[in-house]
Amino acid sequence: MSVPEEIKAMVAGRFRGYLPVIVDVETGGVNWATDALLEVAAVIVAPDAEGCWQRMETHAAHVEPFPGGKLEEAALEFNGIDPFHPFRFAVPEKEALQKIFLPVRKAMKAYGCIRAVLVGHNPSLDLGFVLAAAKRTRLKRNPFHPFTAFDTATLGGLIYGQTVLARVVQAAGIEWDANEAHSAIYDAERTADLFCTIVNLWGDRAIEGTVPGMPVREPS
Repeated sequence: MSVPEEIKAMVAGRFRGYLPVIVDVETGGVNWATDALLEVAAVIVAPDAEGCWQRMETHAAHVEPFPGGKLEEAALEFNGIDPFHPFRFAVPEKEALQKIFLPVRKAMKAYGCIRAVLVGHNPSLDLGFVLAAAKRTRLKRNPFHPFTAFDTATLGGLIYGQTVLARVVQAAGIEWDANEAHSAIYDAERTADLFCTIVNLWGDRAIEGTVPGMPVREPS
């Protein structure tokens, strides 16, 4: 991946050397220590030459329940996943995480970042499942910070007065299809669009000098 130096500097300098990567998981429950990870998606974002942040790449996998992993009926009804459907083409946890970690590490290198930071909507769940799966599979070189995360629910509440993903996304002027929701790819990409919208909005306000406590940067 070849990245122009000016864009590399914008990414590396924006979040203290962290690369924001939007992650969504679909699971067999809410306990990351015992419940199965079923889907994982990661969206890499970056600014264009004008400094406007946008989606760049999406990486995803359907995941086989790990041996002994719990599958709560209520969770499966909510996300509509049949964990053992043959057309899911699910892969073991280790392979699924490698499909996510490898391109994230490549993006970190390309953009000159020292670590990836998980961005999610109520991200403690997403980060917890990713960390638990990496530990179970003894997968090293996890690119994500082990406890820092960016929360679009908090940002949505601050800026739009909404915290539910569908409502925040629509309040931000982004299309939302309820029929597509609760798949890892769809939710991750909508969350990425929301995150980029917020970062771009905040950046515009910083240029105008209207954000208290934020340094004013001159328009390019």
